[in-house]
Amino acid sequence: MSATRLLVLGVVRGYGRAHGYLIGNDLMSWGADVWANVKWGSIYHALKQGVKAGHLREDWTVPGRTDYELTEKGEFEFQRLLADAMRKPEPRPDMLAAGLAMLPALTRGQAVSLLEIRLSAVEAICKEADGQLTGWREPPHVRELYRLRVADAANDIAWTRDLIERLNAGEYAMAGEPGTVGKAGSWPHPD
Repeated sequence: MSATRLLVLGVVRGYGRAHGYLIGNDLMSWGADVWANVKWGSIYHALKQGVKAGHLREDWTVPGRTDYELTEKGEFEFQRLLADAMRKPEPRPDMLAAGLAMLPALTRGQAVSLLEIRLSAVEAICKEADGQLTGWREPPHVRELYRLRVADAANDIAWTRDLIERLNAGEYAMAGEPGTVGKAGSWPHPD
């Protein structure tokens, strides 16, 4: 999966219509270059690939600037990537981080359901890693890999449970709720 693709589609979706510099400026100001390894070149590549795949439509109404809009196919792809990012634990945190950046695009029920699936998967990873840790013999230092995996999974479990609890308590305005930024085209344009 591509965190950059999810983020680019999400930003275009949020604004309803956006140009590359606006998308990149937003993502860089959020620190996505650090937590999702987003680079300026990867943003423009994702835009070109999005057009090629039929996820984005180009518009050249403003001279010297290309604006992008999400297509129906792009909305489907965005929702698919977002759901996968929230429910599938990955070794690298960039997809989850991208999913969290787009969290309000989900309804509260969708977010909680996806996080519950994630929680079950992470609990299974923790159990498996704990079994490997317990049964590991040679070489002994490799046991540290399983200790790390158990610790990472335990932290992920605690964080996921906490987020589910906070969402169930009403934290964050989610899609379909008043004050949400999760509705397509709901982000205020800075220009």
